[in-house]
Amino acid sequence: MTGVYVASVPGEKELLEAWDRGDERAAQALLTRHFDRLFRFFELSAPGAAEDLVQETLLAALEGRERYRADANFGAYLMGIARKKVLMYWRTRSRRPREVDVGALSLEALGASATSVLAHRDAERRLLLALRVIPLADQLLLQMHYWDALTGPELASALDVPEGTVRSRLRSAKARLRECAEANGSTRGADADSFDDWVRSLRERLHR
Repeated sequence: MTGVYVASVPGEKELLEAWDRGDERAAQALLTRHFDRLFRFFELSAPGAAEDLVQETLLAALEGRERYRADANFGAYLMGIARKKVLMYWRTRSRRPREVDVGALSLEALGASATSVLAHRDAERRLLLALRVIPLADQLLLQMHYWDALTGPELASALDVPEGTVRSRLRSAKARLRECAEANGSTRGADADSFDDWVRSLRERLHR
């Protein structure tokens, strides 16, 4: 019986090493692997602009390769760029871009489309509606925490702040989301751990 040869698929570490040696094909392969996660991130935080922002993020990652530390999580590096792209996207749409802190405003206040929210079932829709009314900076942090499963150190790297600072911000962001979710009837009387489990379960359904 003739054996079937199956080519091995390069791991992320191998692709990073190849990219570091100047292999542009490895760079493209690596970035393609993260396309879907970036698209989901932008679909929730900048409705209607996801495709353009994914391309801008991938281009920025290629152009800023020298700023990436080999010992860092590549996904966290990409999400850090993506977060900045979202803030810049909304800042350029503000009437007073230099005076307004868009991170302190919610998607609802920024006038974002609710199309992606309306397309989901009731439980997921209520979670997305809660995300729309908390400050954008909190929403982005929670997306990176819940949707992308970044750890405390990875979030600190992505935001370029101390880990203690990011953990404090995460607690505050979770509290705001929980309060808004309770207000719209999504979940009532749940403790912090139960609320975390509820969000993660809905995240899994949103990914399908």
